[in-house]
Amino acid sequence: MRHPIDWLSSWYRYRNRDDLVGSKNSTRGVTFDEFVVEYCEEKPAPFANVGSQAKFLAANNGPTKCDYVFRYEAQPKLIEFLETRLNVKLALKELNVSPRMEVSLLPEVEALLRHTNAADFALWEAAQH
Repeated sequence: MRHPIDWLSSWYRYRNRDDLVGSKNSTRGVTFDEFVVEYCEEKPAPFANVGSQAKFLAANNGPTKCDYVFRYEAQPKLIEFLETRLNVKLALKELNVSPRMEVSLLPEVEALLRHTNAADFALWEAAQH
């Protein structure tokens, strides 16, 4: 699981690609703050409708049904866990990388995100690191 702000940053940057310009999913011309505010809406616009990590990992909006949740930032720990558990050696390639760009959030937008998506932040805090 990725830190919620980093996860949204990745979606924002991914949807800022040239091949999405003109699409309802494009974030071109939208600031990261605007993207996050829209994401926090009950029914976000298509460009900000990317779901929730906590809901994805939960069953019927209940508690997570995963035995282990690893932070995205702790991939070496995840790889070690899988290699030990599966008795294999993993060599993972980096794929599907979002375009690089600097993004940041205004404090009030981050506060809104933390309030409206508290479950995502709580799950990330509880994840193995």
